[in-house]
Amino acid sequence: MIRIIVLALGVSLAAPTLSLAQTQPPAPPRPDFSKVEVKTVDLGHRTYMLEGAGGNVTVAVGDDGIIMVDGQFAPMHDKLKAAIAAVSNQPIKFLVNTHHHGDHTGGNAGFAREGTILVAHINVRNFLASGTTSNTTGIKVPPVSGAALPTKTYNSDTGPVLEVKGRKAILTHPAHAHTGGDTYVYFPDANVLSTGDTFTNGRYPNIDWVNGGNISGMIAATDAYLALSNDETKIVPGHGPLADKAQLTTFNAMLKAARDRMAKMIADGKSEDEIYASKPFADFDARMKASAQQSKNFMKVVYRSLKQ
Repeated sequence: MIRIIVLALGVSLAAPTLSLAQTQPPAPPRPDFSKVEVKTVDLGHRTYMLEGAGGNVTVAVGDDGIIMVDGQFAPMHDKLKAAIAAVSNQPIKFLVNTHHHGDHTGGNAGFAREGTILVAHINVRNFLASGTTSNTTGIKVPPVSGAALPTKTYNSDTGPVLEVKGRKAILTHPAHAHTGGDTYVYFPDANVLSTGDTFTNGRYPNIDWVNGGNISGMIAATDAYLALSNDETKIVPGHGPLADKAQLTTFNAMLKAARDRMAKMIADGKSEDEIYASKPFADFDARMKASAQQSKNFMKVVYRSLKQ
């Protein structure tokens, strides 16, 4: 069994104003990829979760091919391939991008060059092709081209159903959630739901308000997951350990409370700095074991998405 070191990383995101870069913290350092190991979690029914550096990966093995969800950073390609080869010798037919951030799409080019079809909402291709700016650091993320761009895209709330022999994946677009181009993936035969960063387990989510994200869309997405799931559903979050419906319920309630508290303070005329100083999410900070910077980042993304 291939083992892992799970790393909590900041995600790279997309395009704000010039002043944003002057007010954001520096980018977090990337890991030493040579030291990262991959952990494989068996979800049953030939379905697996891979934890490494970047967003969690889901792998569904069929009789003639594999459906993969997210591909982490580019330097993780060989380690992910080795982890997948340990459970199946089938080729990776599809790689779904749940959104455009580099800790989920960095592996695109490497897998595409091996014949894998990249699948995403059309906005993911557009974000990648145009380049973006991080909403947490203000750092410019350059455009990508060629093999790194998804070739099978969709532009509706209902995405395609991907099939390999004996397996299928149902794709759906939750509008204006973590970003403007999210996809979640449900594997009905395994009762596995892969959410991307519309759900993060045990840590605050980033809401990329610069590139179409909004807390109201995050809430709508997690409401949909609660309707879709049951007590046996295995939920692969964008970051954090494997989750169940109870943990998703807690996350959903936190988002709703955060939205309502922030909306009231805005309606009461509180300035952004006054809101931060009052620490309206202190109880959530304790639950998430959030640092001062992580706490401020979450307050900021909730505030900015509500002020749009």
